[in-house]
Amino acid sequence: MRTLICEWLLGEGYAVQALPAQGASSGADADLVIVDVPDLRGGGADTVRAVRAGYPRAALIGLSTRLGRSLHSDSNPARALGLRRLVAKPCARGELLQAVADTLGTAQ
Repeated sequence: MRTLICEWLLGEGYAVQALPAQGASSGADADLVIVDVPDLRGGGADTVRAVRAGYPRAALIGLSTRLGRSLHSDSNPARALGLRRLVAKPCARGELLQAVADTLGTAQ
């Protein structure tokens, strides 16, 4: 999925850097980070906090197999974690690109 998402974003002209799950580095500069959020308890929230700590100025989009279909993309629980959008996984190319465009404020 990571490779496919990178291809979709690169195809639209976005600069992309794929990092391993533990790849966030303190003070890193990025406009947007897409993060896997398996759930809102424990692991998912911890992952989002770790990414937020590594990329404090970046907008975050969460991808989730569990949450994306049950919560609205900008629901209160998603916003409480600091996510601008929550996208159901697997997602269609258009869904992800629209979430990115909406989050970055660019027209697609």
